[in-house]
Amino acid sequence: MARNAIISIIDNEDSIRSSVGSLIRSAGFSVDLFCSAESFVYSTNFSETVCLIVDIQMPGMSGLELQSLLVKSGIKIPIIFITGFADPSIRKRAMDGGAVCILDKPFQSDNLIKCVERALNASVDAM
Repeated sequence: MARNAIISIIDNEDSIRSSVGSLIRSAGFSVDLFCSAESFVYSTNFSETVCLIVDIQMPGMSGLELQSLLVKSGIKIPIIFITGFADPSIRKRAMDGGAVCILDKPFQSDNLIKCVERALNASVDAM
Protein backbone atom coordinates (compact mmCIF):
# COMPACT_ATOMS: atom_id res chain seq x y z
CA MET A 1 0.00 0.00 0.00
CA ALA A 2 1.37 3.37 -0.97
CA ARG A 3 2.33 5.70 1.83
CA ASN A 4 0.34 8.49 0.14
CA ALA A 5 -2.91 6.67 0.86
CA ILE A 6 -5.06 8.64 3.29
CA ILE A 7 -5.43 7.54 6.88
CA SER A 8 -8.34 9.35 8.50
CA ILE A 9 -8.24 10.06 12.23
CA ILE A 10 -11.49 10.72 14.04
CA ASP A 11 -11.41 11.91 17.63
CA ASN A 12 -13.36 14.66 19.35
CA GLU A 13 -10.35 15.56 21.55
CA ASP A 14 -8.13 18.06 19.72
CA SER A 15 -4.94 17.01 21.51
CA ILE A 16 -5.40 13.31 20.71
CA ARG A 17 -6.38 13.99 17.11
CA SER A 18 -3.39 16.28 16.61
CA SER A 19 -0.82 14.01 18.27
CA VAL A 20 -2.03 10.88 16.46
CA GLY A 21 -2.03 12.81 13.20
CA SER A 22 1.56 13.95 13.78
CA LEU A 23 2.66 10.41 14.59
CA ILE A 24 1.06 8.94 11.47
CA ARG A 25 2.49 11.73 9.28
CA SER A 26 5.96 11.13 10.76
CA ALA A 27 5.64 7.52 9.60
CA GLY A 28 5.19 8.83 6.06
CA PHE A 29 1.44 8.60 5.60
CA SER A 30 -1.05 11.19 4.38
CA VAL A 31 -3.55 12.11 7.07
CA ASP A 32 -6.99 13.68 7.30
CA LEU A 33 -8.25 14.79 10.71
CA PHE A 34 -11.90 14.87 11.76
CA CYS A 35 -13.51 15.99 15.02
CA SER A 36 -16.55 13.74 14.57
CA ALA A 37 -17.74 10.66 12.73
CA GLU A 38 -20.33 12.79 10.98
CA SER A 39 -17.71 15.16 9.57
CA PHE A 40 -15.84 12.14 8.18
CA VAL A 41 -18.93 10.64 6.56
CA TYR A 42 -19.72 13.93 4.79
CA SER A 43 -16.14 14.69 3.77
CA THR A 44 -14.91 14.85 0.21
CA ASN A 45 -12.00 12.47 0.97
CA PHE A 46 -14.25 9.76 2.37
CA SER A 47 -13.70 7.48 -0.62
CA GLU A 48 -9.90 7.96 -0.55
CA THR A 49 -9.49 6.74 3.03
CA VAL A 50 -7.75 3.36 3.30
CA CYS A 51 -7.64 3.16 7.11
CA LEU A 52 -9.53 4.75 9.98
CA ILE A 53 -8.22 5.49 13.44
CA VAL A 54 -11.33 6.20 15.50
CA ASP A 55 -12.17 6.96 19.11
CA ILE A 56 -14.88 4.59 20.31
CA GLN A 57 -16.77 7.09 22.48
CA MET A 58 -17.55 10.48 20.99
CA PRO A 59 -20.49 12.89 21.12
CA GLY A 60 -22.96 12.29 18.32
CA MET A 61 -22.15 9.21 16.27
CA SER A 62 -19.82 6.91 18.20
CA GLY A 63 -16.96 4.99 16.64
CA LEU A 64 -18.99 1.78 16.91
CA GLU A 65 -21.96 3.43 15.20
CA LEU A 66 -19.65 4.57 12.39
CA GLN A 67 -18.32 1.03 12.06
CA SER A 68 -21.86 -0.33 11.85
CA LEU A 69 -22.84 2.27 9.23
CA LEU A 70 -19.83 1.39 7.07
CA VAL A 71 -20.49 -2.35 7.34
CA LYS A 72 -24.20 -1.93 6.49
CA SER A 73 -23.22 0.24 3.50
CA GLY A 74 -20.78 -2.39 2.23
CA ILE A 75 -17.81 -0.06 2.72
CA LYS A 76 -14.69 -1.95 3.74
CA ILE A 77 -12.25 0.40 5.45
CA PRO A 78 -10.03 -1.19 8.09
CA ILE A 79 -10.63 0.40 11.49
CA ILE A 80 -8.30 0.87 14.43
CA PHE A 81 -10.17 1.89 17.55
CA ILE A 82 -8.60 3.92 20.33
CA THR A 83 -10.34 4.19 23.66
CA GLY A 84 -10.06 5.43 27.18
CA PHE A 85 -12.74 2.92 28.22
CA ALA A 86 -11.70 -0.74 28.10
CA ASP A 87 -15.12 -2.30 28.59
CA PRO A 88 -14.97 -5.97 27.44
CA SER A 89 -18.41 -5.88 25.80
CA ILE A 90 -17.43 -2.85 23.72
CA ARG A 91 -14.17 -4.56 22.71
CA LYS A 92 -16.09 -7.65 21.64
CA ARG A 93 -18.58 -5.60 19.62
CA ALA A 94 -15.76 -3.73 17.86
CA MET A 95 -13.83 -6.90 17.02
CA ASP A 96 -16.99 -8.73 15.91
CA GLY A 97 -17.60 -5.79 13.57
CA GLY A 98 -14.20 -6.28 11.97
CA ALA A 99 -11.88 -3.92 13.85
CA VAL A 100 -8.20 -4.50 13.13
CA CYS A 101 -7.00 -3.32 16.57
CA ILE A 102 -8.26 -1.72 19.75
CA LEU A 103 -5.72 0.37 21.62
CA ASP A 104 -6.21 1.74 25.11
CA LYS A 105 -5.32 5.39 25.69
CA PRO A 106 -2.54 6.10 26.34
CA PHE A 107 -0.91 3.75 23.85
CA GLN A 108 2.63 3.22 22.61
CA SER A 109 3.44 4.86 19.26
CA ASP A 110 4.99 1.65 17.97
CA ASN A 111 1.79 -0.27 18.69
CA LEU A 112 -0.26 2.19 16.68
CA ILE A 113 2.12 2.02 13.71
CA LYS A 114 2.00 -1.80 13.82
CA CYS A 115 -1.79 -1.64 13.78
CA VAL A 116 -1.72 0.76 10.82
CA GLU A 117 0.56 -1.60 8.89
CA ARG A 118 -1.78 -4.53 9.70
CA ALA A 119 -4.80 -2.45 8.62
CA LEU A 120 -3.16 -1.48 5.34
CA ASN A 121 -2.29 -5.11 4.65
CA ALA A 122 -5.93 -6.02 5.35
CA SER A 123 -7.00 -3.24 2.97
CA VAL A 124 -4.81 -4.68 0.19
CA ASP A 125 -6.11 -8.20 0.85
CA ALA A 126 -9.71 -6.97 0.53
CA MET A 127 -9.10 -5.54 -2.95
